[in-house]
Amino acid sequence: MTEESSVNSHLTLDVTTMGMTQVLTSSGPSGSAFYFHCAVIVIGVVGVATNGITLYAMIASKQHEKNVLIFHQNVFDFVSCLFLAIWFSIRLGRFHLTGSGGYWLCTLALSGVFVASALTGSVINLAMVTVERYLIIVHAVWSKTKIKKWMIYSAMAFAWIGPIIYNLARVFPTTTVKHGVCIAYVFSDQIGEQIDFYYHLFSYYVLILLIFIVCYWRILVVIRRQARVMAGHGVSGSSGAQAQIQNNVIKTMLYVSVFYAISWLPNNTYAFLLNMPTNNTAPVAIYYNVVTLIPFLYICANPFVYATKFNPVKQVLLQLIPCKKTTEQANANVSIGLGRGRRGTGIMAATAATNT
Repeated sequence: MTEESSVNSHLTLDVTTMGMTQVLTSSGPSGSAFYFHCAVIVIGVVGVATNGITLYAMIASKQHEKNVLIFHQNVFDFVSCLFLAIWFSIRLGRFHLTGSGGYWLCTLALSGVFVASALTGSVINLAMVTVERYLIIVHAVWSKTKIKKWMIYSAMAFAWIGPIIYNLARVFPTTTVKHGVCIAYVFSDQIGEQIDFYYHLFSYYVLILLIFIVCYWRILVVIRRQARVMAGHGVSGSSGAQAQIQNNVIKTMLYVSVFYAISWLPNNTYAFLLNMPTNNTAPVAIYYNVVTLIPFLYICANPFVYATKFNPVKQVLLQLIPCKKTTEQANANVSIGLGRGRRGTGIMAATAATNT
């Protein structure tokens, strides 16, 4: 079997959400695979920068204290992009793995287990944000008395620890080194491979979509009802402002959730078709590259959602724009000049009246 056909034979699992089969040759990627790796590295670097700026904006606007899970979601996206850039940079190298050191390098670095863990944790946290918003709005009285800070922090810890333990337990028995080549996430039988695939498909896409649909549908129903009540009673002031802030948060997370559903749809659809028992078609590299890049673009593009839809973050980011600061300073100088001009005119008029 040639090197290319060996790689293609393992692409089926490579497009299954968080678990990615990898076959790394000692000579590194070549041809279209090299450009694909470079594109992912660029996406990772851009994602680190954009997520880092958004994290700064959330801290500067104190949103990391008011919306802990949303801030945590941005941390996951930042870490995912960082691991992504590091992982694909390592994969560009030339490796000939030998001994126990080669096996550990294959398992912990080349397999991408920590990238998979970060992506899995990000999905879990996104579901937790949705459930939290649902409880706060739909069951407002209950959530104020029952939801404690320690529960939120425990859930955040689980979003990190759970995926790491699960993916480590999954990667060790399915990873091997043959002839200096790292082969990760390869199951010994087809049944185990199918069970693993459908578990990921249901747990990290179908179930997450159901959570999004049910929770946000109920949230939107309650918000519309509240808006009608407030309009009927002519409520304004602090209550209206608080409702507007709440709606802004919901709108932001709704956009993030919709983008998640759209960006992972091609990947999961392609993987589902490849994993059908009646399918004997070898995966096409160009399709694989496209459906894999789209989810990576999602975690890179999330900060732009926060920047355009989350007003507190948007205001801080606008203050970072140099041209905007220059314009504001110029307008301020003009205003001061006009004020001084009016004051000077008044003094001259007073002096003239006194001389008269």
